[in-house]
Amino acid sequence: MAEGPNQRPGERGFPGTEVAFQIDHQPRAQARGKTPAELGGGRLVRQIENGINIGAMHFGDSRMDAGGLKEHIRTAGRELGFAAVGFARAETGPAAARLRAWLAAGFHGEMDYMARHADLRCSPERLQPGTVTVISAALDYLPATTANDDPERAEISRYALGRDYHKVVRNRLQRLAGFISERIGPFGYRVFSDSAPVMEVEFAVRAGLGWRGKHTLLLAREGSWRFLGEIYCDLPLEEDTPPDDHCGTCRACLDACPTGAIVAPYQVDARRCISYLTIELAGPIPIDLRPLIGNRIYGCDDCQTCCPWNRHARLGDPAFAPREGLAGARLGELFAWSEEEFEARLAGSPIRRIGHERWLRNIAVAIGNGPPTPAALAALAARADHPSALVREHIAWAEEKLATRSGEN
Repeated sequence: MAEGPNQRPGERGFPGTEVAFQIDHQPRAQARGKTPAELGGGRLVRQIENGINIGAMHFGDSRMDAGGLKEHIRTAGRELGFAAVGFARAETGPAAARLRAWLAAGFHGEMDYMARHADLRCSPERLQPGTVTVISAALDYLPATTANDDPERAEISRYALGRDYHKVVRNRLQRLAGFISERIGPFGYRVFSDSAPVMEVEFAVRAGLGWRGKHTLLLAREGSWRFLGEIYCDLPLEEDTPPDDHCGTCRACLDACPTGAIVAPYQVDARRCISYLTIELAGPIPIDLRPLIGNRIYGCDDCQTCCPWNRHARLGDPAFAPREGLAGARLGELFAWSEEEFEARLAGSPIRRIGHERWLRNIAVAIGNGPPTPAALAALAARADHPSALVREHIAWAEEKLATRSGEN
């Protein structure tokens, strides 16, 4: 989902890539009650407390200044497939106040972890002691698919059609950190990708990877179809220069949002965002928003597909190629999956995190928004006695909608 004036749920943000929301979105997968070092699967590497000479860094008999090291890191990042790598100071500045204002407005909805971990999000040094620099990296993920307008087929956010990005991005960042260690020796670091309380878009902007779009996702001249990841580290590297904002007077993303979740430029009310409703929300989807969801069963890309800058987007890394049978699948077929099939077919997919119950809830709404065909009515009837009250209620709503639509015809 999207971040607001400082992301991408992820899940871009949501990222995934998802919407980043007003502040950087972090999935519910962040475990409650864990210590900062355990949050979200970020790997903590405390090889030494501080072995870096601020004036210069040594590797064997050679001497490398900070500028040379930065270029070495960028080159290694490109070799690992990253579209861009940049550097920012580990300071959140005014973004911390914007986050707290967003939380105070209640725009985070049921994502209580956003408020619970706000201090960690605003203070990188608390999340990873010794952090002075954030190395920010972007990885393209756009698949060779188009939006699906067939109401009888499922629309799934593009970031979720392939492999779970969390592990892919973190593994590559871990390898990048390994390259740095080979060049300068041990250093303190920790890698993240939408997996802990990190202001991903804020740091990406300050690291020169792009600007914040009005939908709150990171936007560059190559578009917004990019996952973000970070290395919090104790290397004293100079911050890169943020680019200018190139959104101008355009408001395409605000006008395209099906539910009006982008309540103002650079500000998203997550409670209305389809990514939040289909991924983060655990309970019933508000009745007034259900018809606006259409055939979207996991996430929403509308604020990205309408963006003029995404005309220049490049196809994504092969690691995120859509898995067979998921893009454009018929709603009835997906609705018929048993819990065992759901777990098996979506192993290694970010979709698996919502669980079978919410999967059925979302598809029931999508079927209810479609045509009242015999196949749609039969699919709903087959699940009418589901043990989950949540699923049954959404099925009943869908059946009522189809019956009304059938009567109108």
